[in-house]
Order: sequence, then structure tokens, then C-alpha cells
Amino acid sequence: MEFEISEKIYHKMPKILIIDDDIEACETMVSLVTRLNYSSDKAHTLRDGLQLAQQNHYDVVFLDVFLPDGNGLDILPQIMTITDPPEVIILTGKGNPDGAELAIQGGVWDYLLKPTSIRDITLTLDRALKYRKEKKGRSPVDMPVIDGVIGSSHGIKASLKLTVKAAKSDSNVLITGETGTGKELFASLIHQNSTRAGSNFVVVDCTALTKSLVESTLFGHLKGSFTGAQLNREGLIKTADEGTLFLDEVGEMPLSIQKVFLRVLQEKQFRPVGATREQTSNFRLIAATNRDLDQMVEDGLFRSDLLFRIKTMRIHLPPLRQRMDDVTELATYRMTQLCEELGLATKEFGEDYLDTLIEYSWPGNVRELLNILERSVIDAGSEDTLYSMHLPRALRIEVAKAQISRLAGSQEKDELAEETNPLVQNIGQQIFEDIFDRPLPPLKEFKNTAEKTYLGELIRQCDGNMKQIMKTSGLSRSHFYSLLKKYNLSQ
Repeated sequence: MEFEISEKIYHKMPKILIIDDDIEACETMVSLVTRLNYSSDKAHTLRDGLQLAQQNHYDVVFLDVFLPDGNGLDILPQIMTITDPPEVIILTGKGNPDGAELAIQGGVWDYLLKPTSIRDITLTLDRALKYRKEKKGRSPVDMPVIDGVIGSSHGIKASLKLTVKAAKSDSNVLITGETGTGKELFASLIHQNSTRAGSNFVVVDCTALTKSLVESTLFGHLKGSFTGAQLNREGLIKTADEGTLFLDEVGEMPLSIQKVFLRVLQEKQFRPVGATREQTSNFRLIAATNRDLDQMVEDGLFRSDLLFRIKTMRIHLPPLRQRMDDVTELATYRMTQLCEELGLATKEFGEDYLDTLIEYSWPGNVRELLNILERSVIDAGSEDTLYSMHLPRALRIEVAKAQISRLAGSQEKDELAEETNPLVQNIGQQIFEDIFDRPLPPLKEFKNTAEKTYLGELIRQCDGNMKQIMKTSGLSRSHFYSLLKKYNLSQ
């Protein structure tokens, strides 16, 4: 066996972790690993498995996808941010193509479907261990430190890890993510930490490329080549020679130019408009998009051969709503930065301010958060503390609606109807509108206010009819009377 190791040096054995809720399958894997003279641990839930992975140093993790407390793929970012992370092999009985794609994008070694033969499992394990052994045997290479990204959530750490790798290579990179997640920032960081840092970082906004001027913008033109061409002009592709060409929102590039650009990407040669000779440009390509380019290929809106060329490496930036642990850190950084720029003393955050930020859904992602912080700091002026009052009213209204919806849905399930009555949301909206011009009260006080207001409106609309009150509210008779007593209300 390729990895036969004496029991005398057991502490140096490869360590394997099996995370699988199938008891029989788990025991079979433990038995196999033991016969191979490897050390093994097992867990039957995501929580226990992740805890073991973070506390111990494993070489390989066998991970099931469907577990009692969640999807195994969801913990991949957390596993990948472990110091010297293990190689992960997905072993699942309910695989699907999308799951395999997500797993491989997440950095797994292999994706196996049950039932898989012992031979195939052994081969995959041996290859993963051989790769790991060779990786550890390589001379350490100084990796660049990527500065400029705020956050320590698992999602952003995984993106930064790929960014470091991209900076050490000269491969084409595709950065994906929603608007406002920082795609241009990550592209710039890759350039700044690469061997091309001394040359130009050229940004091409593909949304602004008009059909009439796209070739002239990219390739340049000679004087007199078309009406209005009064001077020779160097195109952006030539400007990026020996540097980095960043195609922002590459999904917006017109189909008519995609074929031409594909050749430029392959040959690094192009012909300016009106020229007879080709020019060369040794650029490194980084592209970004908030669109699903694979779907666009299926819809005939993007060339598949171009997509294959631009996504040699792919970095996905998570939306802010999936990295809410970073909101406070981002807010603190931006607030401090703004106060320094404006010559103000550093401010404190009121508890209600941060609570409201965390409750918001952030459709505009980090860009929206930074803009909101700027508005808050300017609004507060010389005041020492930022309160929820300093946030835009539209943002506070959305948070209020979300809180009302949760409040209506979190009442005792055995005493309230399962579906929230839209009337409750309207009443709750009125409650919040009454307090928007002062700091939010404690949550307990708000709940009592909302409950009391609801009961009063309930009695009024049902005209005191007990049968209708029970039907509308979903309350039991005894609970209804106890609430009347609690708030000193009469029917």
C-alpha cells in the first residue's frame, strides 16, 4: 500500500474524519480506514463534524451532503478557512449535478456517489493523501498579504484565499457576485499583489460600450478612420500591455464583439480601426459579472468558448446578507475613516444602530452599507453617538416591517393561526411610524405595545363578538381574557 505506515509512528498517521448520518455507512468507512492503518474519527451531524474538524488536524474529511441538521456543502467555507485545511471528499447517496458543481467550486477533492466500491474509495483517498504529502513537501512560498478587504466571516475568508492564489498566478480570473459586493476591489487587489503591479490596471465598463464605439474603445483607431476620428487613439487593450485588463460586467459585452475579443484573448493581437497592421498586447485578463454566464450561454447570449477562456480561475464574492458577521467590522472601519476625513471625533454606535444594520437585508451589499455610513456620519455631525435615528427612513421602515412579520409569526403556535393576518402588519406599521422620530424602544416594550394595539383593534373590528374574535385571532378564550387582564382592556 502506498501509504503503509508503521504503528510505531502512529502519531504521524494520516487522520481521517467521516461525517455521515448513516450509521452503517459510517462504520464501514471507519473499518476501511482502520484496515489502511490510518487514524479515524466520525460524526453524525454537521455541528459535531465541524467541531471535530476545527479542533483536530485532519488530512482528509469524507463529508455527506444531506445530514440531519443541514447540507454538508454549507460548511465547506468554514472547513476551507481552517489553518492547513483537510482535503474534502464528498460521499453522498443523493447527488445532483448542481451539488457537484457547488462542491467542486468550494474546493473539494472529489465527489463520489453511494454506493461506491471500496476500491474506488481507496483510490480516491490514496490520491488525496499523495497530493497532500507532495503539497507539504514543497518549499514554502511567500504568499502576498491581501490588505483592503474588511471582514472575517468564513465566506469572505474563502474568497480571499482564492484571491491570494490568483495574485500568484497569471491566469485569467472570473469574479462573480451581486452588484456592490466589491468585484472591482478584488480585481485591483489581485493586480496590486501580482508581478504586473508596476503596469496599468485598466478598467473597461462593458455596460458603457456602445456598439458604434466598442471597437474603437477597445482596439483604438487611426486618424481619419471614421467621422470624428481627428487623432490617432490608443485603445484600452494596448493601454493594458504588460498590465491587467479588467472587464467589468463582462456579461454585457455585445455578442458581435465577443468573437473578436476571443481571438484577441487567444493571440494577444488586435488591429486598430483603420489600421492594416496588427498590434500586440501582453495583458492579464480579469473579468467580473453579476449575471449567470452559464445560463446566458444556454440562452445564446454569451459565447461558450469565451466563457471557457475567461474562467480559468473563478472567485465568488458572497452577498453581505450571507456575511452579516462582518457588518459591525465594516461599519466601524467606514465610520472611523469618515470621521478622520471630515475632521470629526470618532463616534460610538448606539445599540439600536447596529441592531438595525444587522436586521437590514442589504440589497446593495457592501457598497450600500458604506454609503449609508457616510450619510449617517454627515447627519450626526458633531454628535458623539450614531443612533437608528441617523439611518434613512426607508431602511428603518423595511426593518420595521421585517420585525413585525417575525413578531406576528413568533406568537405561540398553538394559540395563533399559522398564517399572519395582513391586518397585523398594517397595524404594526402604524406603531413604528409613531416612533420613527425617536430612538427605538427596547424590544420587550415594543412587543407589549404591538400586542396591546392589536387587541384593541381586534375588539373594535369584531364589534366585541367573541366567536369572531376567536376566529380572527386564533387565540383560545382563556388566553384572550388573560391578555385583556394584562393590558387592563375591556371587551
